[in-house]
Amino acid sequence: MNLKKLPKHSILVIAIITTWIKTYITYQTSFDMKIENAMQQLILFINPLAFLLFIYGISLFFKTAKVRNRYMITMSIILSIVVYGNVAFYRFFNDFLTLPVLFQTSNFSDLGNSAGSSMYFGDIFYFTDTILLILAVKFLPVAKEATIVKPNLRRTYFVLSFAMLFLNLGLAETERPQLLTRSFDRQLLVKNIGTFNYQLYDIFIQSKSHAQRAFADGSELSDVTNYIKSNQAENNKKTFGVAKKRNVIIISLESTQNFVINNKVNGQEITPFLNKLTKDKDTFYFDNFYHQTGLGKTSDAEFIIENSLFGTGRGAVFFTNSGNTFNSMAEKLDNNGYYTSVLHANNKSFWNRDMMYQALKIKHFYDVDSYHVTDANSANWGLKDIPYMDQSVNIMKKLPQPFYTRMITLSNHFPFTSDPEDQLIKPYTSDDNTVNRYFQTVRYTDEAIKELFKDLKKSGLYDNSIIVMYGDHYGISENHNKAMAQYLGKDSITPFDSAQLQKVPFFIHIPHSGIGKQMHEVAGQMDVRPTILHLLGINTKDDLQLGTDLFSKDHKDFVTFRDGRFVTDKLVYAGEVCYDKKTGQKTDISKCQPYIEQSNKKLDYSDKIINGDLLRFYDDQTGKTKSNNKK
Repeated sequence: MNLKKLPKHSILVIAIITTWIKTYITYQTSFDMKIENAMQQLILFINPLAFLLFIYGISLFFKTAKVRNRYMITMSIILSIVVYGNVAFYRFFNDFLTLPVLFQTSNFSDLGNSAGSSMYFGDIFYFTDTILLILAVKFLPVAKEATIVKPNLRRTYFVLSFAMLFLNLGLAETERPQLLTRSFDRQLLVKNIGTFNYQLYDIFIQSKSHAQRAFADGSELSDVTNYIKSNQAENNKKTFGVAKKRNVIIISLESTQNFVINNKVNGQEITPFLNKLTKDKDTFYFDNFYHQTGLGKTSDAEFIIENSLFGTGRGAVFFTNSGNTFNSMAEKLDNNGYYTSVLHANNKSFWNRDMMYQALKIKHFYDVDSYHVTDANSANWGLKDIPYMDQSVNIMKKLPQPFYTRMITLSNHFPFTSDPEDQLIKPYTSDDNTVNRYFQTVRYTDEAIKELFKDLKKSGLYDNSIIVMYGDHYGISENHNKAMAQYLGKDSITPFDSAQLQKVPFFIHIPHSGIGKQMHEVAGQMDVRPTILHLLGINTKDDLQLGTDLFSKDHKDFVTFRDGRFVTDKLVYAGEVCYDKKTGQKTDISKCQPYIEQSNKKLDYSDKIINGDLLRFYDDQTGKTKSNNKK
């Protein structure tokens, strides 16, 4: 081949094709894209092309070869970073980057082993297009030639790029109607419009949400309040106030999924203490309870527990909306004579907690400076759970009573590493070390909870407290489905199975009550706030919350996930497929359609409240809209 006779725009063609092919291979190998038919495969293949034609095509306006080549190499580097950033993020969060996440850089230094575990030497592949382009610019003679492109040729070129965009959007709309207006699933967006177009779409949505707050005046509350009040659940007279004036201790069980409860690995119980609580006469254990978090993970769970609203769909609400007005459980309890606090042995600024806790009206944040942390009592993310429990009880003994405090555990955090002395059971044996280690760190946290109960009894706090424990989010993502299928004795993990694996444990322990039992209601984190407040005898009829009291006869067996999936007592909607919950088999989509509409409505209303900061216009004491003066 005569390299001197290559067409004059060969470098542009090389840039487009190498990035296009690399991106498509990345889709197939690095993301868990569910491709169900030839049309979806075609959309996946063409969706990077329109953007690449446009972004690299800008080089046609440069007259000198040097400037043109520098531009294309710079763009190639930037696009490779975008692709690789999404790959690394997906490995850890099983999701795609959003604009707010990119600005959460204050957390990156704290990610430690978690970030390192998501990077491999073979990741050089994600920069192969850049490497090939640099080599082409360096060694191909055509790269040194200056080219002047006629305006009509440039016009034709960009018409082609826009035609490809409209073709992509048209096919995507045919395959998934209302994709850009009704989708809460980022994976669905990337599958249909591509990584690069998705990032642009995300920027648009973020700008729109900021504008939403600026122009909100409170009139938007009418539909929201009508919907929430029409779906309220009446108090259960038997349970309302049974824990009145007790201290409230809420424990976030890091990455703990419900499949470990009453289960074994290598013949050993994974959670022996929690297993006993499922049968304890003072404990309500909910075995159909689901997390409802998004990208904010633990912080999302905190937000949901406090407010009975979803986190934002495009980042952690702790970052995106920490300046909002909220009607948190902490504020509600403060108004009812409780001293409110959070106990968490991490930096104040991590996940912007110092700012967000102020917005939630939490009186005191006992952060890492309130704990004695050494190399000996720390591992992975920080203070181990057992010394954390011991020291936390010492703090609680000094709190004014009644108090409300939330505790956040750390030890059972990805990548689930632990010291040998803390490995109370042997690891699981699969080809996936992450899954293998998970059972050991869950077991350690279970032991820490056992110690907490002992310490509370010794301190004298136990008898007059209510202890609530919930799993904050999944620990094992879909990236580990092969090992999970092995453990669960399945051939593979279907979207139905994946939805069911979003169950997390939920316990309400009321010492000496004798009213505990195992509960089978379909429930979610959204229901915690009204349930706890009602047990304390505090009414919530004028609160704007999307959850309902789990002891109410009016509670509906229906849980919506942040990405639009849902579960009822009879149906599961996941991967755009309707499943019969009893059999796990696909069923007529028409059965799920009413719930799809309800899920979308819930997510819409929650987003309106948060993006518009609508609670600044609402008086929860009267249940009425305040003056619409903006602030």
